[in-house]
Amino acid sequence: MKKSEINFSIELDATRIPEKIFWDATENPNEGINESKAISIAVWDHYHKGLLGINLWTKDMPSDEMKHFAIDIVGNVAQMVADSTGDKKMIEILESTCRSLKRHLDEEAKENPQQ
Repeated sequence: MKKSEINFSIELDATRIPEKIFWDATENPNEGINESKAISIAVWDHYHKGLLGINLWTKDMPSDEMKHFAIDIVGNVAQMVADSTGDKKMIEILESTCRSLKRHLDEEAKENPQQ
């Protein structure tokens, strides 16, 4: 059986706030450890029938990038639902939510062009 691993390393400041986030994976197409500004990990706890989630971001993660990251996560969930269940109604709701959030960010960018 082939084994695949994903590893995260988080550098914290004195108050335990993430300063740097690094990740690497056995099937990573890029060699070496990669740096990121944010991670979101979701694990399904089948015993308690609920989510075990970890969301971390660095102090210097720009707010606008965090908003795009959130939209991408919702889009990724839509793709997961499409691949795993094919539930057309859930997929449409998630995709519609992504479109609505994207419009919100576009409007926000017009109102505040210097961001």
